[in-house]
Amino acid sequence: MIIRGMRHLSRAWRGGELGLLGFSLALAVAIVSGIAGFSDRLSRTMEQQSHHFLAADRVLKTARTVPSEWLGEAQSRGLRTATVASFRSMIYVGDAMQLASIRAVSNDYPLLGELGVSDQLFGAPTMQAAGPKPGELWMDSRLFTLLDLKVGGSAGLGDSDFTASQALISEPDQGNINEMLAPRGLINYADLAATDVVQPGSLVRYRYLFAGAEQALEDFAQWLSPQLDEGQSWQDVRDGQPAMAATLQRAEGYLLLAASLGVALAGAAIALAARRYGERNTDNVAIMKALGASRRQVLSHYTTQLSLLCLAAIIVGGVGGHGLQWALFASLKELIAVDIPPASWRPLMVGAVTAFGCTAVFAMPPVFALSKVSPLRVLRRGNDETGTGLLLSALTGIFGIGLLMFWYSGDVLLSTAVLGAALVTALLASVLVLFLISFARRVFLGRAGGALRIALAAIYRRRIGNAFQVASFALSLMVLTCLGVLRTSLIEDWQMQMPVDAPNHFLINIQPSEIATLDTFFKQHDLKDAGLYPMIRGRLTHIDQQELNEVRGLDANSGSIDRELNLSWASDLPDDNRLLSGKWWPDLPAQNSDVIPVSVESELADKLNLTIGSVLSFNIGGQLLKAQVSSIRSLDWASMRPNFYFIFPPQSLENYAGSYITSFYLAPEKKALLSDLLRQFPTVTLIEIDTIIKQMKIVVSQVSTAIGLVLMLVVVCALLVGVANVLASLDSRLQENAILRTLGASKKLIVSGLLMEFAAVGLLSGLLAALGSNIALFGLQYWVLEMDVAVHGGVFIVAPLIGVLTMCTLAWLSCRKLITQPPLVVLRQTL
Repeated sequence: MIIRGMRHLSRAWRGGELGLLGFSLALAVAIVSGIAGFSDRLSRTMEQQSHHFLAADRVLKTARTVPSEWLGEAQSRGLRTATVASFRSMIYVGDAMQLASIRAVSNDYPLLGELGVSDQLFGAPTMQAAGPKPGELWMDSRLFTLLDLKVGGSAGLGDSDFTASQALISEPDQGNINEMLAPRGLINYADLAATDVVQPGSLVRYRYLFAGAEQALEDFAQWLSPQLDEGQSWQDVRDGQPAMAATLQRAEGYLLLAASLGVALAGAAIALAARRYGERNTDNVAIMKALGASRRQVLSHYTTQLSLLCLAAIIVGGVGGHGLQWALFASLKELIAVDIPPASWRPLMVGAVTAFGCTAVFAMPPVFALSKVSPLRVLRRGNDETGTGLLLSALTGIFGIGLLMFWYSGDVLLSTAVLGAALVTALLASVLVLFLISFARRVFLGRAGGALRIALAAIYRRRIGNAFQVASFALSLMVLTCLGVLRTSLIEDWQMQMPVDAPNHFLINIQPSEIATLDTFFKQHDLKDAGLYPMIRGRLTHIDQQELNEVRGLDANSGSIDRELNLSWASDLPDDNRLLSGKWWPDLPAQNSDVIPVSVESELADKLNLTIGSVLSFNIGGQLLKAQVSSIRSLDWASMRPNFYFIFPPQSLENYAGSYITSFYLAPEKKALLSDLLRQFPTVTLIEIDTIIKQMKIVVSQVSTAIGLVLMLVVVCALLVGVANVLASLDSRLQENAILRTLGASKKLIVSGLLMEFAAVGLLSGLLAALGSNIALFGLQYWVLEMDVAVHGGVFIVAPLIGVLTMCTLAWLSCRKLITQPPLVVLRQTL
């Protein structure tokens, strides 16, 4: 049966319809399996890389040393171990002293990853597999600068002297930004006791690192778990990097949702190709039934063909998906620092399920309709398809795509939103195209002649198919256009709208005694600062006498709420702030001295459901502070100036310990001043924003390249819809052109009309794509980047040009048979 099915499949393939259907299936498999494989391997790559961020596979965190038996048990199970002790202490060189964050590491540290060191301050790193030897002290370049020490000099820590042999550039587990604010130093764990800096009661954090086989780690964890006390935690990469794990999970869902757009378009091409396949086999089925074939036999015959075609598409699409994975990783090679794990079978299974789903949803309905063909069709031709059947097929296809989207993303709301947005966009575009086609027919058809009249008539006759074709191609072209503009010009436009001298460096932890000296430093070196702002750290605890976890609709554990916030005070409204409601200090009535007024940033106020008059409670260093919301204001975060969620009246927080913050602009040619600044103000922390902007541009460029590859495949899927639409109308086009040529029309006239028809479809698609991309970019500029809105007029030239060239090429490749087929042969086949 399978061999006979393969023979029949080979004959049907030569007919043309199954070729398009099979290619569409293979492309759907390639897109889904490629993106699923890319997401899966990227997730495993980042998990592997995050293991390097821990410098181990597992970490035991504790505030005190653990029994040596624990480490002995781990080693007996084949695990490698290392020990890290972290504390803060003074490093001194002569009379110069500097508080630093010190880590004492054992000889096997790091178990995973490498340390970056250099013989030059701020130099290019040389990677090392082990930490400092006994007697050596590795310090970061900032610490060398603050102590005015050269690499290779001598520095003291506690009761011991060390050779500062290397500048420490990077550590695999250097921690988050808060842990990196203090300058860092690294010594060998064997030297820790001799320094005598760790005493009973000292604030020391211990990290015991473990690496080895996964099963051995799991077994050791089960042995260790009952012995852990409060304050001791056993962590893997998910605990150590929870934000990364959540981001990767969301990213995989979003990428597969993007793939679902391609699958939807490929599914439309499959449906059109399957429908034509059914129409061209209607007479064959009628003959088969007239000769005694049952409906079951007919259904089995064509189902076997589609099943074999589906299997072939899975194999071809799987190979294509593997190539897509390679291309995606090649586009991100500068962002991934570790080896890529090998591909698994799971993405191919996802692609196979997609292929069978598309076959069942899009290709099987015409086959079921084919099995119902009456034997009387041999004697009497007619149109057996009803509008109800077409509507049912369309609804089945939409439902099937919705199920695939949900399976890809695992999020009902997100899947529904994406599917609904795509359907609404396609529907609106189709309605607009139908209106334009009807308008063009009324206005131009009576006046046009020659090729233009032929083109207008053909466009109107196939207006439903053309509207669907324009909508699908315009939607994919719009997304591709948006990405192109975003990658090349939008980020640059955002930067251009920032002032030339916008601050690109921040200084925090400025003490009140340093304000005058820092101001003098700025004036001496002609540096423009954004002003000095007082800042204290406080934690919001209550809203209207309710604890945060009791406030309805508020996630008290959110990272933006459950943390210490920056509080400040000011007499005047900052220049880049705008008052939205309430009053500023001078116009306020007298307040109860126990409750002071506070101004709240608008987005945070919305998140916390705050209104004018809401009473807030803060915990500032163990002291309680009550405040009442007196105004709500908006901020310009793009100004690169210090901004605060909460601002209090002047001198209202003087009794609380705090510091000052400022930002300033430093030209690239004056970078050397940073060393002088750090020497003169050793306790001040410097943050370089210009480096972050450069990194952002690199990431946007790299990631958009990867997304662009996927979107190019989506455009190919849209073109498949065009090919299927052309092939669906090929028989009627052959008859029309045969009649025209019989009546004396030349080949040149027919070709001109054909190219004009498809050029109009491409032009409409390009114009709709340009309009839609500008609307999308408008929202991105206004709400995301918060920049002045600009119309990207270039896309109104580029997108229509791409649309016209693409569709004309498609017409020439798909419709050559219209010109080469002799009219007499076509008319005889019709009769």
